[in-house]
Amino acid sequence: MADSLELEFRGARRHLVETLQDKGIRDLGVLRAIDSVPRHLFVPPTVRGRAYVDSALPIGSGQTISQPYVHARSLEHMALTGTERVLEIGTGSAYQTALLSQLAAQVFSVERVPELLDRARKLLSQLSISNVSVCLGDGTLGWRAYAPYDAIVVGAGAPKVPPALEEQLAEGGRLLIPVGDRDQQMLALFTRRGARLERRDIEPVHFVPLIGAGGWPS
Repeated sequence: MADSLELEFRGARRHLVETLQDKGIRDLGVLRAIDSVPRHLFVPPTVRGRAYVDSALPIGSGQTISQPYVHARSLEHMALTGTERVLEIGTGSAYQTALLSQLAAQVFSVERVPELLDRARKLLSQLSISNVSVCLGDGTLGWRAYAPYDAIVVGAGAPKVPPALEEQLAEGGRLLIPVGDRDQQMLALFTRRGARLERRDIEPVHFVPLIGAGGWPS
């Protein structure tokens, strides 16, 4: 069944890569990751036919899998070289987690919804992805046991950078997070320079709220 699905969607995935190139994505590592990770496995069967359309899709529990362009653009700005220890806040569908596994040395991902975490664990195991660790918890508190991180990617919109994530970012490390209100955010890239974070705004985005002690109340 899995092999037949892979054959069915192979052309669609290649077309998605071409679409992202047409939209300006140039990082070959990011494009290769998108070409190799089967996005159709990370969405519910009811929307599987739209897995390779460049749009966000519902994944249950009030969450979504982001538009592929947003994933590609975000990862391109992270400029990962394959040697980094990365913290991901919001495992969600685990699609971005799988992409990160292709681009970094180690990935640590935190999810607050048990059902999503269970599904993510099964998918990552099914795909034999071995450089990812996942846990259930409040992502706004990070994962202190494995800090500091060379890169932190936040997959939900926050009113500000959670203090715990700032503390767990290594010197020269990059933190990508949508910052704003519940309805609209600015995707911003923060780089640690000593005791301060240097901010660069990328583009307006719309993410689900980041719930937790360092984000929005539930």
